[in-house]
Amino acid sequence: MGRLSVAFALSCGLTAAVAASSAEDRSIVLATTTATQESGLMDYLLPIFRDKTGIEVTVIARRSDEVLDVARRGEVEVVLMHARPQEEKFVADGFASKRYDVMYNDFVLIGPKSDPAGVKGKDIVTALKAIEAKGAPFVTRGDRSGTHAAELALWIVAGIDIASAKGAWYRESGQGMTAALDAARKANAYMLADRASWISFRERGDLDIIVEGDKRLLNQYGVMLVNPEKFPDVKKDLGQTFINWLISPEGQAAIAGYKVDGQQVFFPNADKSGG
Repeated sequence: MGRLSVAFALSCGLTAAVAASSAEDRSIVLATTTATQESGLMDYLLPIFRDKTGIEVTVIARRSDEVLDVARRGEVEVVLMHARPQEEKFVADGFASKRYDVMYNDFVLIGPKSDPAGVKGKDIVTALKAIEAKGAPFVTRGDRSGTHAAELALWIVAGIDIASAKGAWYRESGQGMTAALDAARKANAYMLADRASWISFRERGDLDIIVEGDKRLLNQYGVMLVNPEKFPDVKKDLGQTFINWLISPEGQAAIAGYKVDGQQVFFPNADKSGG
């Protein structure tokens, strides 16, 4: 092979390597909760974002405390979750510079259609007090997820020290939302679930929504860029591009457009964000 041909081949190889490197660089990792992933929202949103920007997003789905653990190690670019106190501490500790509201849905109290505690249509505090008083079967995720944290906070609002009050009626699943809902179905028990997961859950058995609409059941989602000053490997520009798209009118419209069985399950509210 002549010198010119060798130079040309090397040039082509270098161009291909640069192109491959560039393609690899246009990818980020998103850490989110199992409930978010199981809702199907990410499978719907991410191809829209990829087609718009050329950025590939890989999803790591964990319970809320594990989501923040991987983020604190700098293993992801972006965090999307629904446990605001934990998110605000993440920012306060310097692992992100800002938190953005993205969307919300709500929690619902699921329970047997027979409603042994007699709480259907009542507020969540009245419902939890009655369930505890009657010792009606209740399944908790018990896994330090955002949903579990929300449930524990509601017991406190109801004036119940669940650590002391729990007995055989209070059953810990220790698993993700779908598995916990299945455990509630098998036990014919009450359980707190986010609406998106409930709509997506197919094998409902004798369960139905018992309590909904209480303002204390709001389930707010936030998104954060992992601090690139702490973790230089974080792809700041690509990660921020994803966040900017999520909170843009286009991204917000895409969130609103996601439906399960014809029902909208997430409601965008980035325009009302307090950051």
